[in-house]
Amino acid sequence: MLPSLRYGAWAAWLVLAGCAAGVGTAGPQDAPLTVRQVQLVRLVRQDCGACHGMRLTGGLGSPITPSALAGQTPESVTATILYGHPGTPMPGWRGLLSEADARWIAERLLTGFPEEP
Repeated sequence: MLPSLRYGAWAAWLVLAGCAAGVGTAGPQDAPLTVRQVQLVRLVRQDCGACHGMRLTGGLGSPITPSALAGQTPESVTATILYGHPGTPMPGWRGLLSEADARWIAERLLTGFPEEP
């Protein structure tokens, strides 16, 4: 039955299978990414990279590398992702990201963001 699944159902199955196996949970940097995490990496590299630089080392926006974010907590970076910085060009992404998504991104930004697969 699995080969006949449409892409959306197949992707959902992969995510569920990955979650059941513990794939994509907080852990080693070399753990395989879930489908959603691949989407988040692309979002950060493309959309955030438009201002923060494609390598996240700065551009119109400030760098968002581990060294640039040193001293920040995952909670503060998550809040910035979700709510932005009022009075600056940094928008909040609450309409597109869940708190769990933003937290995952924040934790990766603080430790070294993955490249696009």
